[in-house]
Amino acid sequence: MLNITTADRVAIYEVIALHGHLIDDGEWDRLGEVFASDIVFDITDYGYGTLRGLDAMLELVRGVHDDKNQALGHHVTNTVVTGQDGDTVSARSKGLGVAPDGGAGTAIYEDTLRREPQGWRISYRKAIARRTES
Repeated sequence: MLNITTADRVAIYEVIALHGHLIDDGEWDRLGEVFASDIVFDITDYGYGTLRGLDAMLELVRGVHDDKNQALGHHVTNTVVTGQDGDTVSARSKGLGVAPDGGAGTAIYEDTLRREPQGWRISYRKAIARRTES
């Protein structure tokens, strides 16, 4: 049984949701409000491998900013907290991306969040692409 407060759940959901706002608004210098400084971000399904550390994430988002294939909108939904170990929780969410041509894609986020002095931060994220077979 999970032993987290309603306030913790709200804070966790808001941290997960904030990612899309910051990416879409180009507020990359605020990604430390979402991700721990030692984040491990597995985006192998999208061809970027596994990033280690907030600086690596910032380098990637700045580098792909002008890529015309990048999603215009990043949305997250259906977030559930699935486990807890002290001040660490696991969560699973659905992600939706809207492409420049109006198409859409979907993903699953598997996150580990850690309570830090400044609040909950994602310390591990795996983005799993959901694709149909062609």
